[in-house]
Amino acid sequence: MQKLLFIICFTTLCLSCKQKKEQTIVEPEISVAQKIANAHGFENWKHVSEIQFTFFEKRNWTWKPKTNDITLITETDTINYNKKTLDSISQNADKAFTNDKFWLLIPFQLVWDTAATISEPIKTEAPISKVQMNKITLTYPNEGGYTPGDAYDIFYGDDYIIKEWAYRKGNQAEAGLVNTFENYQNFNGLKIALDHKKETSDWNLKFSNVKVILE
Repeated sequence: MQKLLFIICFTTLCLSCKQKKEQTIVEPEISVAQKIANAHGFENWKHVSEIQFTFFEKRNWTWKPKTNDITLITETDTINYNKKTLDSISQNADKAFTNDKFWLLIPFQLVWDTAATISEPIKTEAPISKVQMNKITLTYPNEGGYTPGDAYDIFYGDDYIIKEWAYRKGNQAEAGLVNTFENYQNFNGLKIALDHKKETSDWNLKFSNVKVILE
């Protein structure tokens, strides 16, 4: 009788352990790039039907990401184009758009630009604030794209919000441009830095007229 009870209890325990094991779901590890993108509202991007912004008070953009229709308005020109059908005129506009969008949405570019490589994060001193931050380096391949071989050292806090970056043309050792990411504001769930300042001058690459339209 005792032997029968032991067998029943042992079988029940094994079945219970098996069920618990089957119920255990291992979540995939999230990359640093994805964590940075998520901290800036990437989960809301799928709902964006249109985004408008002015770059450096010079170029006014309207972008419909679901169709890739783009409009550029400057003091002298208005250009409408689609990224799928570029000609010589629209390609020049698209070079400017790619640059300006990169500044605006660098947290998302970390996920979008799959051809680029991203280093492992380290702790180091940020170049402008001189405080300890996390740093990754985004490096583009030597061929393809509008700026092949360029590298960006991206400094971010423990909350994964980008605070500063250093641009190194052609992955040179010395940075050609170092600036802040500040004055973050929320646009329908997207956290966007409107000001980008240098350390030693009044220079500020500023975004204005930012509008995010959802579906």
